[in-house]
Amino acid sequence: MTPDDLVEIELIKQLKYKYLRLLDQHDFDAMREVLTEDCAARYADGRYSFDGVEAIIGFLKESMGAETFLSSHACHHPEITLNGDGTASGTWKLEDRVIIGDVDMELHGAAFYHDEYVKSAGGWRISATGYRRVFEEMFPRASIEGLNLTASWFGGETG
Repeated sequence: MTPDDLVEIELIKQLKYKYLRLLDQHDFDAMREVLTEDCAARYADGRYSFDGVEAIIGFLKESMGAETFLSSHACHHPEITLNGDGTASGTWKLEDRVIIGDVDMELHGAAFYHDEYVKSAGGWRISATGYRRVFEEMFPRASIEGLNLTASWFGGETG
């Protein structure tokens, strides 16, 4: 592995981190900066499958766009392979936590993302993404005595 390879891997890491930040901040339109036009997404073991950036953005807006939908997606332990032809692949460990305020539920889970990347004049972009769950659990937030949401990125009423 060369120093240039390490730079490319770091750029791919930054790309994935930006994808996750845009997701959690609900900046779905900015996903066009990180996904290719023909990106394929296979979320939740392929249960939610979409082809093309517009279909992906539409799904994300519809399923996660409410201000009462709060999420924290953390990816780490990247294993990134540069293919030498302007493409790369990566596997990431995901841990996510989601508060679905409208129904007072919380989701906690772990998964492994598998991504494909392509480099163009504008830099690296995600050309395919998806995850397979290790586990997922959901519970009513009201079942935890004293649990109180005290802050939200999106403002509004809390606690």
